[in-house]
Parts: sequence; C-alpha cells; structure tokens
Amino acid sequence: MKFKKKLLLAGLVLTMGIGTSGMAAPVNANPYGLVYQGAIMQNVAGQVNIHPVHYNLNGLKIAANVYTPAGYDVNKKYPVIVVAHPNGGVKEQVAGLYAQRLAQLGYITIAADAAYQGASEGEPRHTDKPYYRTEDIHGMADFISTYPGVDKDRMGVLGICGGGGYTLNAAKSDKRFKAVATLSMFNSGEVRRNGYMNSQLDSIGERMKQASDARDKEVTTGEVSISGNVDFDALTDESISKIPTDLYREGMIYYGRTHRHPNSTFAYTTSSLMELMSWDATDQIELIDQPLLLMAGSKADSLYMSKEAFDKATGTKDKELFLVDGATHIQTYYVPEYVDQFVNKLKEFYGKHL
Repeated sequence: MKFKKKLLLAGLVLTMGIGTSGMAAPVNANPYGLVYQGAIMQNVAGQVNIHPVHYNLNGLKIAANVYTPAGYDVNKKYPVIVVAHPNGGVKEQVAGLYAQRLAQLGYITIAADAAYQGASEGEPRHTDKPYYRTEDIHGMADFISTYPGVDKDRMGVLGICGGGGYTLNAAKSDKRFKAVATLSMFNSGEVRRNGYMNSQLDSIGERMKQASDARDKEVTTGEVSISGNVDFDALTDESISKIPTDLYREGMIYYGRTHRHPNSTFAYTTSSLMELMSWDATDQIELIDQPLLLMAGSKADSLYMSKEAFDKATGTKDKELFLVDGATHIQTYYVPEYVDQFVNKLKEFYGKHL
C-alpha cells in the first residue's frame, strides 16, 4: 500500500484516539487552549487551577502549565508530578488531561511543551532529539522544584507515549524522581531505527544516509528537511481506514480531528534521525532503581515496547506492568473508562511511594 509505505518511511510517531467519545471542544473555546474532555475553563477559588508559566532551559523559553490542587495553599507542602507529552503532542492534550486528573488527587503537576516544539522556543522548529527531550524532563523538575508549595523530596514523573521513553531515559540519572511511571510507552529510537513493529529492518542504512545527507544540506545551504508531515485537512475517512495499525489509524483521528491543536504536529527535522536512530530508551535501563510502573492497553499494538522495557529494567526491585483490558494505544489518552483505571492505578502507585 503506497500510503502505508509513505507513513512508515516517514517514521511517524503518532499517538492515537478513535471515534467521537470524549470529543474535545474547538481549541478557541477554551481560554487555555486545552482540548481534552473536562478541561478547566476558568480558575475557580478552592478548585483545581491551571497556571501558564514560562522558564528558561538551556537558553530557550519553555512554555508550560502548572496545575494546583483544590484548596492549594502556598504555605503547605504538596507532592509533585512531572508529566511528559507524546511525540507530536503538546501540553494541552493528553499530558494536560493526566496532569489535571493528578492535581485532583492532591498533587501539584507540570506539563511543558518540548523545546523546539509547541509554544516553546527553539530553532530549527521540530527538532526532535533524545538529548533535548530528556533535558525537557530534567528542566520541568528544575522549575517545579522551586514552585511555591512543592515538596521536592516527593517528586514523581509520568511519561506518555514518546514522553514515556524519554522519561525512562531521564530517570536513569535523575534521582529526584522517587517514582517513575509511563503510559503507552513508545521507544522513539527503536521505532525510528527499526520501523514500527520492526517493519523497516531492511532499510536502516539507507535511512541513516538520508538523515546525514539532510544534516549536510542544513550546514551547506541552510535548508531544513522535514519528515513526518501530515496534512490533516487532506485526510479522508477512506484513507484513514486503510492504515493497518491501530496506533497510526487512531492517531490520525485523535490528533487530526477529535483532539486537534494548532501547535501539535508530527513533523520533525530529518537530521534528527541521526541521533534518534542511534539511541534506545532501554539502553542502560538497569540504572533505574526507583519504583517503576509501566502502563498500557492490552490491545495496544505498541505494547511490545513496554514489555521490552519491563524485562530489561533489572535495576529496580519494585516494578509492575499494568494493563487495562481492551484499550488500544490511543484510547488510553482519552476514553473515560480507560483513563479512570489508569488514574486509579497512579493514585495507588504515587500514594505508596510519594
């Protein structure tokens, strides 16, 4: 199938959600740009509130949202959770949903746009390199650790999809995180290198050459090559239905229709593949000695990545692979019955360790 080949060769890291259940309101209907069901429309005293913030990370201005729990008092101390968004996603989508739900449980939470992406600074736009994405997580921890009311000794982290892979990488060395959780973990290095579900093993060298050629073009001409572009307006129901994997098919619907956000894009610089294809989220994963929770849907075709990470995470004595029956990858982002189960598990996990 021509469309399938194009999608796989682009190495798209899509994160999906299907159908209209939980369909978000138009972006401009929410003053904070939030596009998930039940999003905060206004800050009300005594309830969970949202606080848009900016901070500097390696010379770049990062855009983030901080959520504070009901009855928030700067003179009290609260546990805190850092939330990392999926590849292609922004803080106003699933990362914001889980950040808000955790704030409802009494945590201060933060979700930031990755550097070079979303509303955060960085040129060339759409640069997507593991070092930067890992630094984004360290940077959220840096900022939130000094936020009023935060007990930095009770800090956890939650990474979703691609943010989950980078969260594993960050937790290897960042022991400020006392509890590490992922949802629908996506190992970006493995997928960019091998293709989704190992579908591109025969073209690794060719694609590495394309990536290095793209970097050479950037240096010699200033022209930045982009991979992963998707014209959501051009997608038809028929073309979406022909996508063979749940992740990519449902992702087109989630990101392109039901939870669309103007800052959300699957584009990335082709030269980023030089770093991505030579990186893996599970390299030295045994350095994670904190409690580890890997969560996924039982029907997710991306589940193999969480299982690989779980098996390799031999450095922690407290690890669990938690599956919600019937959920696909993208459905873990928004379907209420699935989200509720994952939030309840996080309540148990963070409650025990933070």
